[in-house]
Amino acid sequence: MLINFNQKELAMTSPYSLSTGNIGMLISMPHNGQQIPQHIADTMTASGHSVADTDWYMDKLYDFAAAMGIYTLTPKYSRYVIDLNRNSSGEILYAGADNTELCPTTAFNSSALYIENQQPTPQEITDRIECYWQPYHQALADTLTQLKQKYNKVVLLDAHSILSQVPRFFTGKLPDFNFGTADGASCDELLLKNIQQLDLSPYTTTCNGRFKGGYITRNYGDPSNNIHAIQLELSQHTYMDEPSNHYNADKAREVKKQLKNFVQCLVDFSKQ
Repeated sequence: MLINFNQKELAMTSPYSLSTGNIGMLISMPHNGQQIPQHIADTMTASGHSVADTDWYMDKLYDFAAAMGIYTLTPKYSRYVIDLNRNSSGEILYAGADNTELCPTTAFNSSALYIENQQPTPQEITDRIECYWQPYHQALADTLTQLKQKYNKVVLLDAHSILSQVPRFFTGKLPDFNFGTADGASCDELLLKNIQQLDLSPYTTTCNGRFKGGYITRNYGDPSNNIHAIQLELSQHTYMDEPSNHYNADKAREVKKQLKNFVQCLVDFSKQ
């Protein structure tokens, strides 16, 4: 899905959508966007245009959040434009492992996202930080500050999904629910204990395994200040017909029951 904006028009158009609620919880979906500005699309390969590594249908999976009073924040632009779950400095997330860049040049299957010699320049990366990364993170930081002032305790869920098998990043098949709390540093121990006590069967779960939480979880989680962040990386086979990006309504209906149980656990904690 391409959109033809020049830089001036982009400056006048919000690169994210924020829906407000009435409780101290926010769901961030940083890889839900699919749009690519035309000036970037013109430099990309067919693989880049496919936006295949999107966290597909996050907004659809969490459509129950509004009725629960939860705030939601979603970007309009693809992670191929810029990865909102990376430090703008370009610092890697997982030392010693294969990592995609702040402005990715290859897809998860290692295919090139850009035409030869058309990869983003340092100036282009700086421009993308200003146009896409900064506004999203400003909205995220401002919303957390407002919720903290209003409710005193805040829970941030960073919602993601990924193919169940991506050999580039991990061997074998991923568990269904992959929770990350930066090895316990991003949220209160009690919240993690409550999550681990949930019965999410028939789905498999793990915590701080291959996915320990990305930049958003690590940067904004501040349990000493009563801001508690957790990442969920949901295996796409729980709601899609892998390896396609086809939404399977029957699968989704079932996994959403347990997804809602998990989110209710976070809501309950935010109100304690």
